[in-house]
Amino acid sequence: MTALIYLVDTLLSLALFVVLARLLLQWARADFRNPIAQAIVKITNPLILPLRRVLPPIGKVDTASVIAVLLVEIIRRGILFALTGYGTPAVEVWLTSVAVDLLQALLNTYFYAILLYALLSLVAPGGYSPLQSLLASLCEPILRPFRRLIPPIAGIDLSPLWAMIAIQVILRLLP
Repeated sequence: MTALIYLVDTLLSLALFVVLARLLLQWARADFRNPIAQAIVKITNPLILPLRRVLPPIGKVDTASVIAVLLVEIIRRGILFALTGYGTPAVEVWLTSVAVDLLQALLNTYFYAILLYALLSLVAPGGYSPLQSLLASLCEPILRPFRRLIPPIAGIDLSPLWAMIAIQVILRLLP
């Protein structure tokens, strides 16, 4: 049974990651002509497009993408509750676990995006790759405040390190 729980959790976590990535790339105003962004859009379109017919955007916020992220996490949490034998929990327990899981997923996404962005900048500085441009548009708004506080030392930018430490501290403070 634990193997089934692991498999379902992994597959639904990947689905959550893809839908969350689409939402974050929209908020970061990433270039959607990028092949990786186009792949994310094609993967998530079967869920997002029907929601867009029902939910109009509010200002610059794509409500269909926000609702898709919430739906995927609610379904993931419900299936995991059912598989682990807890049954249907109280609404406040369910909503709290969904909120904490979404915050953890968001922070983990940024942690690994910043880590990958820093590694790519060390391996191929100044080079271009579709992944590097997407990671730049996603990570730069997070790294900018750290760069203002922490100047480069001997030409080495330590802001990704401090951003990852801050993300890990926040993750450890979550219940």
